[in-house]
Amino acid sequence: MTKGLAHQDHEERARLLFGIALVSVVLWQTYIGSIILYPFTILATWFHEMGHGIGAIVTGSQFERLLIFPDGSGVAMSLRPSDGFRVTDAFIAASGPLGPAIAGALLIIASRSARATRIALLVLGGALVVSTVIWVRSLTGWIFLPAMGLGILGLALRGSDSWQRFGIQLLGVQACISVWRQFDYLFSAGGSIGGTPQRSDTGAIADLLLLPYWFWGAVISAMTMALLWWSFRIAFRR
Repeated sequence: MTKGLAHQDHEERARLLFGIALVSVVLWQTYIGSIILYPFTILATWFHEMGHGIGAIVTGSQFERLLIFPDGSGVAMSLRPSDGFRVTDAFIAASGPLGPAIAGALLIIASRSARATRIALLVLGGALVVSTVIWVRSLTGWIFLPAMGLGILGLALRGSDSWQRFGIQLLGVQACISVWRQFDYLFSAGGSIGGTPQRSDTGAIADLLLLPYWFWGAVISAMTMALLWWSFRIAFRR
């Protein structure tokens, strides 16, 4: 009986998180929704730009700074060698939309145990605070990122097990779906960042590896959905 109730609870939690993800993606496409979800918008931008920055570090480039603008857009600036490989630049471009999905999947999987959940919350909260000190160079980032980081750290240190588990699952889902915050950016050749026209990530990948930007948008979306499905299967498997 207890096992059956636990299984039902896991299914209800999975449906709730899926519903939140779907509603968030839909709301992000509207003006009112973007205002309601503004804190999650800033968090999504941080996930995205940190993906670019970590991609740059992994490939031997220098992650210089991260800017988040009041409209929720952002940019990660890195110093890369002028004679670098095209595939390396493509990897850095893809790390923005794919990095958060990988991180989000790991956060969701961490919810399987109370200890892993607490560690994941401490790491994420600390990363928000530390990254602000090291890389963030914009007022919007300075205001929101440390506040969110401290809130997550507070949840890790003072929250109940159930709230910690739900919190890390929610944050993991938000990280995964952050790639769909702007469909018109993912499936376009370019967009506006801080009011300045700029090539989109998928447009940059298309320039470097051929095939159109919409193809890479579809590939990134498929990989994100696969990561989300995989993490749910592991997190809610009993």
